[in-house]
Amino acid sequence: MNVDELLNYQPEKPAVAAANVLGSKRTTDSTTPLAAGYPKRAKRPILDDVPTPSSASLIHNTNFASLSHNERDKLLQMLEQESSAEELDETSLKRMLSQLEKRISKNQEMRIKYPDNPEKFMDSEIELNDAVQELHVIATQSELYHVLVNMNGISLLMSLLTHENTDISIAVISLVQELTDVDTLTESEQEAALLIDALAEQQIVSLLVQNMDRLDENVKEEADGIHNSLAIVENMTEFRPSLCVDACKQGLLICLLKRLKAKPGFNSILLYCSELMSILLQNHDENRQMLGELDGIDILLQLLAFYKKHDPQTSEEFEYMENLFSCLCSSLMFPANRQRFLKGEGPHLMNLMLRERKASRNGALRTLDFAMTGDEGKENCQKMVDILGLRTIFPLFIKPPKGSKRSGETRAENEEHVISCVASLVRNCTGENRQRVFNKFTESDHEKVDRIMELHFQYYNRVKAASNNTEQDDDEEDEDEAYLRRLDAGLFTLQLIDYIIIEIASVTSNIPSIRQRVLQILNMRNSSIDSVKDIVREYANNLGNTKKSNGVDHTTTDGASNGHSEDSHKQYLLDLVDKF
Repeated sequence: MNVDELLNYQPEKPAVAAANVLGSKRTTDSTTPLAAGYPKRAKRPILDDVPTPSSASLIHNTNFASLSHNERDKLLQMLEQESSAEELDETSLKRMLSQLEKRISKNQEMRIKYPDNPEKFMDSEIELNDAVQELHVIATQSELYHVLVNMNGISLLMSLLTHENTDISIAVISLVQELTDVDTLTESEQEAALLIDALAEQQIVSLLVQNMDRLDENVKEEADGIHNSLAIVENMTEFRPSLCVDACKQGLLICLLKRLKAKPGFNSILLYCSELMSILLQNHDENRQMLGELDGIDILLQLLAFYKKHDPQTSEEFEYMENLFSCLCSSLMFPANRQRFLKGEGPHLMNLMLRERKASRNGALRTLDFAMTGDEGKENCQKMVDILGLRTIFPLFIKPPKGSKRSGETRAENEEHVISCVASLVRNCTGENRQRVFNKFTESDHEKVDRIMELHFQYYNRVKAASNNTEQDDDEEDEDEAYLRRLDAGLFTLQLIDYIIIEIASVTSNIPSIRQRVLQILNMRNSSIDSVKDIVREYANNLGNTKKSNGVDHTTTDGASNGHSEDSHKQYLLDLVDKF
């Protein structure tokens, strides 16, 4: 409490009696006569010479009957500020929540009574806003969250999200964002769980979506409200990832797609929307399916088409572009979306991006890897051959694109994506297109055969080194941990490489020169075809359980009748190895 403010406070001159009351406390010369109705202006006392009165005693000695309404409100507000500065406990929090409930009721009453006269209910809304602002202190004491929940505080706050005055709803959003801050939630996880449960029970995401629809991001305060609304969802899903599915069911995914599609160009709100969508799609098939059904694949392709010939201008815009690619790749992990990707001319757009050599090049390569994987990627593989995509992919097979410091992607990761694309082409292409793929390995004196064999020895040595380190480790390590260590060293990529070798060098390829070149290189390096066959046999035996290091699951993701296709491919590989 600022004592100077209290000591300097004087009522308005017309309130003569009040002036005399306060004037008597300030007079330094008691013998000085005062004119009737006009007290002499007292000299400000020196705090070192006189005892400092407390605010409570000062107001207690004041004649409230002689003060105007505004003067009494000012004094009461000063007392409230002093009380809010004190340490918060359960009692004071209950008092604050009770006061909030009263002010909500008062504001509703004034709005109903004077619906066409904002001046009449404006004071009540100012008081309501002040009551909301006072609750920010709760965020500093998360151990009191249970009081907020048990006293129906969450319901009161949620009722204000749809308030007619957007300033009130924005104030509530700011408060909830602070309450759900991840650092605050981790301080007391039990209390945080109560808060998150209460918010989820009130379907906060649905309320936030409705509120965002009426906010204008061109207005700074409302743009902050949108940003904080997205932050609330991010905080809640980070604390409890299972809420991602519920959030999309409550309309969040539709809201994000609509905002991304409707607003041309780039801004910070779009960046946050793309980031949150990437989080929602990361590990949830239900959300990926919903995105496809909402034509989200087409929307993402339309947004990315701009970067076919344009590079992002800032690091934030580059992050936005990468988020869009991440959303697209995550959605393609749901098999049905690969068909939607094909219908949206996705292979054609990615092929053009690879040729343009812009910043979108690495993202396009990664997307093709996801789109061409598995039986569901057959038509995308066929399409890539039809649009002369082999002329784009095989030069990258010889020399993978450089990594990007901004995205954190390395040349080695791009190399793995290219190898995966070639393996998908070898597996999924049929008829004339399959022969066109195999013929690529005979060009330029079989340089691509030399390249695939170079990659075989490179990854084989890395995996072998990891296996040797496992054997030399003194600590006991189970079989699964040893297998994971080999996967980290590049086992899955080695399996794809050796699968390609077995396919192109088999009798069914009808190109004897490829087989001769493979055997020749193996003999020159004092190796044998058995090492290749062993890797492919291990790959076949683990088919259906293997995951790529970048997160692509080679098990089925639609949960329906795809096990048969995986089993047939497994048997095909084992037969191919035996007949080699």
